[in-house]
Amino acid sequence: MNDQISETAIEPLTIDVAPDRTLQDPTASPFRLVVDPVMRAQLRRALIALIENHDDQLAVHFSEGRLALDSYKEYIEIFARSLKETMESREGVDYLLRSCGFEVSLDDINLQPETRWKSA
Repeated sequence: MNDQISETAIEPLTIDVAPDRTLQDPTASPFRLVVDPVMRAQLRRALIALIENHDDQLAVHFSEGRLALDSYKEYIEIFARSLKETMESREGVDYLLRSCGFEVSLDDINLQPETRWKSA
């Protein structure tokens, strides 16, 4: 890769995708109140394992000369595409379901679930 970044220049990025407003408004984040914390932890571990696997596989392809990368930007783009393709597949969703303890037939996996928002 041509991009040179020193380790001292890398700072963790914190993104607040679900601000903790549960004290102000208990309905603001239903997942914090309704979804079992153990299930959330299982799903989080499954996603981290999936990310690690994709990263490892891309590294193998690169080190064996099968994947050309010109920059970190390109690596991130390819990495994101790889994750997207996995999560858009029945096999990707099946992996998450099984990691969380569910046994579901591939034919029963809904890749286009309806989000049913409730009006206040």
